[in-house]
Amino acid sequence: MATTCDACGHRTNEVKSGGAIKDQGCRLSLHIEKEEDFRRDVLKSDTCGMSIPELDFEVGWGALSSRFTTVEGLLTATKEQLQQQGSLMLGDSAPQFKRQQMTDFLVKFDDILALKLPVTLVLDDAAGNSYIQSLNAPLDDERLSKEYYTRTFEQDDELGVNDMKTENYEQLDAVAEENES
Repeated sequence: MATTCDACGHRTNEVKSGGAIKDQGCRLSLHIEKEEDFRRDVLKSDTCGMSIPELDFEVGWGALSSRFTTVEGLLTATKEQLQQQGSLMLGDSAPQFKRQQMTDFLVKFDDILALKLPVTLVLDDAAGNSYIQSLNAPLDDERLSKEYYTRTFEQDDELGVNDMKTENYEQLDAVAEENES
């Protein structure tokens, strides 16, 4: 879904997954070192958390909504959201050191976007529906790694997998059809 406000020009795009939850979660790690890394396509689902370990920065599921963009677009949107949230949380009444911490943090984001600070972008999607474009597919990409993992009980619970009835499912359909007849 893409929207643009005619009044102010604000634009958003959001992707809603129509696919199934994969059998395993997926953790994608991209070392951002070169300009070409910014141009990689990214699909960040709404079940995907994001982190940048070098900044000790982590956001959970849904914090940045789902979107199809580029690495640069994702980082820029993250910075913009931090600026918006920071201005709300750190207004004039906030202590000066807190406002300075946020300013320093945003400067680091500028350094990332200017390739002055190489970092690792980690997308951790328990549903396994996120994607970062490989520049060498089908060969290995030296700056992109994919790790598949078995979800924890808590992750399955958040995704609703623990509540799904899958045993004897076909028999339940047959009983329902007989009752309708």
